[in-house]
Amino acid sequence: MLKDILKNKNVILASGSPRRQKFFKDLDFNFTIQLKEIEEIYPDHLKAEEISDYLAELKANAFTDLKPNDILITSDTIVWHNNKALGKPKNLKEAITIITSLSDDTHDVITSVCFKTVHQTKVMHNTTKVTFKKLTTEEIEYYVNKHRPLDKAGAYGIQEWIGLIGISKIEGSYFNVMGLPTHLVYEMLTTLAKS
Repeated sequence: MLKDILKNKNVILASGSPRRQKFFKDLDFNFTIQLKEIEEIYPDHLKAEEISDYLAELKANAFTDLKPNDILITSDTIVWHNNKALGKPKNLKEAITIITSLSDDTHDVITSVCFKTVHQTKVMHNTTKVTFKKLTTEEIEYYVNKHRPLDKAGAYGIQEWIGLIGISKIEGSYFNVMGLPTHLVYEMLTTLAKS
């Protein structure tokens, strides 16, 4: 369906995330992948979705040579817990510390998506509330050592073992927690295809 709607557009996904790339394939339309290295630094005063919005747009702004039929899509996901952004862990020890802090508590997973064309830049975000049961030290260490979640915000993947055994409640989009609010991407691409 999207393939037909977007036939006159060149959709560019600027993400190295295998999960986001698979979502785009599953949405069934043609796209290319282009990556640009940027330093993901944001001002200290930003909170929650302000951070992911800022970073998604920062990634998009690295692309300055878009053509009239291009639609560039960038994205950023953070875990927001106890008034603090939890990014990707630097090592396995930090991953264990992060997951331990999420145990027996609820946190927000916020994903922002930036759509950039020659004429406009639009950023939207989605928030999902995720609750973990009380995890044992053994469960946390088993997960971190087996899955090594160093490429994931909040040090976990909902689709992995820790999600299967540890998540007791979710409010909002499951796919958002995996890194992309696919329903919003679909709606926005449908709108942009007509412009």
